[in-house]
Amino acid sequence: MANLADEYGTDVEIYIKALTTTIHADTPTGAPAKLHDLLEQLGLERHEYPTGAPLYIWHTVPEHLGTDEQKCLATRAIPALLLAGYKVNCTPDIFDEAAYRQAVHDARTRAAHPAAQPPAPAGSPSRPAPARQTP
Repeated sequence: MANLADEYGTDVEIYIKALTTTIHADTPTGAPAKLHDLLEQLGLERHEYPTGAPLYIWHTVPEHLGTDEQKCLATRAIPALLLAGYKVNCTPDIFDEAAYRQAVHDARTRAAHPAAQPPAPAGSPSRPAPARQTP
């Protein structure tokens, strides 16, 4: 199994797995538990192989969602990951500009009204790194 986060030196690589329609979010080998927990809080599902002694952990967008909903969920996770200080890359076939802008707006709104909502992690949102072509 190829781990694109290890290959590209990022904290999270979001892409559609080759020959499938499944949106994956790879994290580097030995990624901190808080990164895995954050991905789950953002709606992604954790997978481990082998079971019981994980050597490889990855996340996927729930497959019960429609295609557009999957792309939206994956894209909306990006600002939260960036604000938490993680380096993220998302392929263009998944990235949804409107969903990204809305997630950034929501994060800024939470930061501007901390009494109404939990505080957002420190940092500033930025556009994801340019996408790489995956084999």
